[in-house]
Amino acid sequence: MRHLLPLQYIDAVARTGSIRRAAETLNITSTALNRRILAMEEELGVPIFERLPRGVRLSPAGELLIHHIRSQISDLERVKSQIADLSGVRRGHVAIACSQAFLPFFLPEMIARYRRDHPGVTFSVQRRDRAQAEQALASHEADLALIFEPVRIAEFQTLARVRQPVHAIMAPGHPLAATPELRLRDCVQYPLALPEAEYGVRHLLDLACRAKGFALEASVESDSFEFLRMHAVAENILTFQIPVGLPHASEWPDAVVRELDRRDVPPGVVALGQLRGRALPVAASRFAQQMTTVFEERFDSE
Repeated sequence: MRHLLPLQYIDAVARTGSIRRAAETLNITSTALNRRILAMEEELGVPIFERLPRGVRLSPAGELLIHHIRSQISDLERVKSQIADLSGVRRGHVAIACSQAFLPFFLPEMIARYRRDHPGVTFSVQRRDRAQAEQALASHEADLALIFEPVRIAEFQTLARVRQPVHAIMAPGHPLAATPELRLRDCVQYPLALPEAEYGVRHLLDLACRAKGFALEASVESDSFEFLRMHAVAENILTFQIPVGLPHASEWPDAVVRELDRRDVPPGVVALGQLRGRALPVAASRFAQQMTTVFEERFDSE
């Protein structure tokens, strides 16, 4: 809506950190965009942005304003979605920030299932680590966050929680492939391919190793679970992931997937959440209900 255009301009500049880049995304000239911002700053009586040698950043007043702007835009999207529902036309947009474990299999299945019934609903999916996904809720970049081992900022409202045990992945010829009980003390004796420290699986492994006095050293480290999964089999070393991010055994015969003994590494928590106190758009709310139902059917709920 046209009355929100000035607010959308400020939001675009805040997200890009640059008037020039924001102008390109908005399809207007940077001069025109700068004039709009200056007019808003004059009306407020304070600078919204601090001008830097390479771009801009929000001033303290701008930080307050951007929170209001994003709340206004979010509320309008929710109302538009409700109006569309009144007319019997299911439309809307669902923005999701999630841990990468959900990207290969779980979310594609969930979104495809939802869009079969509601093809007018669009989705955007952002890969974020635990802290970034929760921050995406606070900044209104995402409607929903799907996280393994959430950090739990104060604004995070949990909609569903399920447990996911950590599994080791290896080639069939690995010395531990046929071990009856897979213990952490045995795993750390072999080369490891590990996710980086900000990811939930690594967080659980680090906690377990510290508790038991083990050294957790990575021979290979990456922020890509897909790479780690494939590399572990290629080099015949160990990596670790959760079941929701793994293909069915029949689709991946070249790998052995074994659960780590829960006495060493207790299952972690998958949390589906939203920004506390926010009324979700209809499409996002119903998609969250669908995922909650699937969680309860497939996994161990908390």
